[in-house]
Amino acid sequence: MKTASQPSASLFEEGRNCLARAHADRVAFLVDGDAYFRAFAQAAERAMHSIVIVAWDFNSGACLRFDGEPRRGGPPARLGDFLNWLARRRRHLQIFVLNWDYPMLYGTDREFPLLYGLGWEPHHRVHVHYDDTHPPGGCHHQKIVVIDGCLAFVGGLDLTARRWDTPGHCAVEARRVHGEEAYPPFHDLMMAVDGEAARILAGIARERWRLATHQVLAPATADNDPWPPALAPDLADVEVAIARTLPPTVDHPVVREVEALYLDMIAAARRTLYIENQYFTAWRIGEALAARLAEPDGPEVVLVSRLISHGWLEEHTMHLLRTRLIRQLRAADPGGRFHIYYPHIDGLKEGTCIDVHSKLMIVDDEVLRIGSANLANRSMGVDTECDVAIEARGHPGTARVIRGFRDRLLGEHLGVAPGRVAAEVEARGSLHGAIEVLKGNGRSLEPLGGLPEWSDTVIDLTYQVADPERPVSLEELMEFFRPDLPVPAEPGARWTRLAAIAAVLLALAALWRYTPLAGLLDPARIVAWAHRFADHAWAPLVILLAYTPASVLMFPRPLITLAAIVAFGTFPGVLYALAGIMLAAFFSYLAGRRLPRDTIRHLAGENINTVTETLRRQGLLAMTAIRLVPIMPFAMVGLVAGAIHVRRWHFMLGTLFGMMPGTIAATVFGEQLQAALLDPSRISFGLIALVVGAMGALSLAVRRWLKVQARKGMQATRKGGGHGQPGHHPC
Repeated sequence: MKTASQPSASLFEEGRNCLARAHADRVAFLVDGDAYFRAFAQAAERAMHSIVIVAWDFNSGACLRFDGEPRRGGPPARLGDFLNWLARRRRHLQIFVLNWDYPMLYGTDREFPLLYGLGWEPHHRVHVHYDDTHPPGGCHHQKIVVIDGCLAFVGGLDLTARRWDTPGHCAVEARRVHGEEAYPPFHDLMMAVDGEAARILAGIARERWRLATHQVLAPATADNDPWPPALAPDLADVEVAIARTLPPTVDHPVVREVEALYLDMIAAARRTLYIENQYFTAWRIGEALAARLAEPDGPEVVLVSRLISHGWLEEHTMHLLRTRLIRQLRAADPGGRFHIYYPHIDGLKEGTCIDVHSKLMIVDDEVLRIGSANLANRSMGVDTECDVAIEARGHPGTARVIRGFRDRLLGEHLGVAPGRVAAEVEARGSLHGAIEVLKGNGRSLEPLGGLPEWSDTVIDLTYQVADPERPVSLEELMEFFRPDLPVPAEPGARWTRLAAIAAVLLALAALWRYTPLAGLLDPARIVAWAHRFADHAWAPLVILLAYTPASVLMFPRPLITLAAIVAFGTFPGVLYALAGIMLAAFFSYLAGRRLPRDTIRHLAGENINTVTETLRRQGLLAMTAIRLVPIMPFAMVGLVAGAIHVRRWHFMLGTLFGMMPGTIAATVFGEQLQAALLDPSRISFGLIALVVGAMGALSLAVRRWLKVQARKGMQATRKGGGHGQPGHHPC
């Protein structure tokens, strides 16, 4: 029989499911943005040496509190103004903000970095940098704030817009706005720790800064206690485990502590697993849960997630994947112990829900975990993540706190006091039984149902694109387009690829059929919109400038060409399209002349050396051929050509010659598209077939020529042949 002096073995294992087990003098759980923003502001006011903010997103316009006008000389409410105020107030305080480099791709509410000079201007001791060290398709997702190296906040909340809310999650809340736009209720969690645990988190934050900026931050030396007096600790004198996900780099292998800890927690559960998470798509987590549900005496699993995503793209990717995992678990659950809910409150605007953004797992009353890692494949090996966890190990006081926090969260979702939750759980013997009794009073947890039907093929493709479990390098993305690509050994490989392409087209067609985009497909509306657009004097300039960002973001340029032809007619549309393409190519070439070659090599991979050799040896002819057949992304060709100093007139003229056939093909399709919109009987299927056949034959011929040139370049290299002008080295 175990006693308080004989704690059970720890679940945490350094080097496998956590980076470290570290002591914390104090631990506090922060529920929702209002509590976290206030605690952060109070701690920041006590900072003497440094504040380090490591974020997926940061917005200087985020409001930290809503308590009227600040007192004269007091702290401003807006985050950016508040940080500047802190820097002016303490001469030796340094503030470091590290933000993910590309948050604009995920929402229009993000603060665009280039606007800092026009909007918020950081104080000279407020250092703002952007982290672009993540692999292609990955992101920096850790949310860590460290005050003076001895107090750390970690969890799912960023100091950014559209995060503030109270546990009331009112359907209508005047303070819950960003700019002039109201946003739905938002639920999330953070944990505050001090002592050794905070110092280790400070080291993680400094390392992220070093990797992103190549600057080494000295550890904080301030001898003070920034813990806010108003923040009451939930626990004292406990051990904290810190788990990370780090994608593989040239310097270190992948770190999957987050995933290992999730799997160990699931395996350790005896009675209940209570989970809150924004996503639910990680297939290894699903397999582990299914195995426990299949056991005759396995634990009850209660998952709280959000009903919908506030964005159609996310709704048709991550939620599509969630559907498959839920069905698999229900099929593996003969005892009916798996339950998934979403929080609801009456009066919500149609098409919205309470946005569950928390990442929480509680095992029985033994282990509690809060962090940044979603139950998604990408959080296990692609994105950077950081979670923290505590365990009771037989200590009744810690177990009571863990159980009480679970009841507090369920009470928040159900609109009842934690004591009522505890009483019903005890009476019913299960979380699900308590929820069913307490829900339905205008604020409740509702079962997630009405799952959409999707084919396995579409879901498999979505996994690969939206939620990969490992980084996909640019080299892999380019592999299909390489001129020396070997013929697949298996006869069915080519048909598999064609089937995959067809599945993607079907998925896109489904989006246009079953999403709000369907309303845009009315022919009269499309033609009328195009003609109204062409009537504006600035319309040609929009078309001209659209190709440059489209090339960087890999947006299909032929769609812009089609739009130009429908709007302006054949001849003007082709001229505008070619001018826009040439402008985009010129900008990419200039960037290649100025960027370090190591940077371009890092972006494109070592396999582009065969391309650079072909460009250097064949000049204008090679440039034309490479533009005819896209063996690498449009913008990357310009970067490489600029880096190896291909003659500018070769580059520009080759681009013109190489892009002209594709533009002409787009012209034919544009004319046929307009015919289809106005009168389907005017479509010339013979002309379309002729153009497709000609482009296919041209593509095949150019591909073979490039393959021959690549072999010649390799043979010349083996023989020690010349490589062009001095200093012209491959990227």
